Amino acid sequence: MKAILLSSAIALTVAGSAVAGPTCTEADRSTWMSQDMMKQHIMDQGYRIKKFKETSGHCYEIYGYDSKERRVEIYFNPVTGEAVKTEIDD
Repeated sequence: MKAILLSSAIALTVAGSAVAGPTCTEADRSTWMSQDMMKQHIMDQGYRIKKFKETSGHCYEIYGYDSKERRVEIYFNPVTGEAVKTEIDD
């Protein structure tokens, strides 16, 4: 029984880390762009934001669409505004 519980715990840990997003920064939160500034920065790059959030990895993340109307999920460094990880559904 203990082996089954241990195997389940290990499987859940591995599965959870597989879907975890990147870590974008360790910089102090006071150096981050405001959410409004970041949203504007993203829209200025041609993206349409459907959902915007802050992640546990200290990123700003969006779900939305690019200029070609493809669905995107993008993690941004909140200090620099640079895209750290981008996933595009063709």
